[in-house]
Amino acid sequence: MFQDRPLTLRTLLRLFWFKITVTWALTLLETGLWVILPLLLGFTIDGLLIGDFGPLWQMVGVLVGLVLVAVVRQLIDTRIFGTMRVELSQVLAERNRGLSVSALNARVLMAREIVDYLEQEMPVLMAAVVQLLASVVILFTFHWALALSAVTAGAIMLCVYARFHDRFFRLNRAINARAEKQVRILETRTGPAFGRHLRMLRHWEVRLSDTEALVYGLIYAVLMLLVVFNLGFTALIMAASAGAIFAIVTYSWEFMDAAFNLPEALQQWSRLSEIIERINKSSPAPQDRREEA
Repeated sequence: MFQDRPLTLRTLLRLFWFKITVTWALTLLETGLWVILPLLLGFTIDGLLIGDFGPLWQMVGVLVGLVLVAVVRQLIDTRIFGTMRVELSQVLAERNRGLSVSALNARVLMAREIVDYLEQEMPVLMAAVVQLLASVVILFTFHWALALSAVTAGAIMLCVYARFHDRFFRLNRAINARAEKQVRILETRTGPAFGRHLRMLRHWEVRLSDTEALVYGLIYAVLMLLVVFNLGFTALIMAASAGAIFAIVTYSWEFMDAAFNLPEALQQWSRLSEIIERINKSSPAPQDRREEA
């Protein structure tokens, strides 16, 4: 199936395009239903205040549809992406027979993360983009200043992440290099060597964690300012109904939540880029395995 194609996201998308399209279409449908819920809830609040139950039944219908779509998507996802993991792992093991067991085992586990990205991170990324766009559009229908504040916060967030992308790549490369050596070091049964390995692994993991804390702290601060501004603007400037206030605050929070998911998916892409580069390297010839060990 893979023939001589590189083991990348693009290759998986080409080979399994129909199955992936089906599951991602369900993901977008599920996300769309989630997105309109706060708006329907706002309409329901205003409707119930005047004795109108129509919006309530509309919201119930959307909730039922949401449950059905989510269940069907989960059933399909497990089967589709499970098959992709099997195919990818088999091809990787065949192409890297010259590697040591330590490096080969690490690369097989890393390769599974490519499929994990398609199954877990890409739906999150798509949902985040849909939520961001929908939140901006809906906030704009209430007041342009609310939408402008959201767009400004999103732009600042992306600039912060872009500043640290290369650092994420380098730190993940160091961690993955250590992971490839772990089984080989254990096979030597040398306590001091394994201790040094674990201390080095901890060193790089701490540096990665510190970088994540700094980046997400900055992003969280920017997004919290967005929510506070929109809440204050709605309360002090706009003469909004109770349902409108609820919808504005909820969509501002939805924007913050989606925007926070976006850099997480982008950070995982930084890690995945390094993994794809690593697993597509030519493995050493079988006769060189003793030298590698």
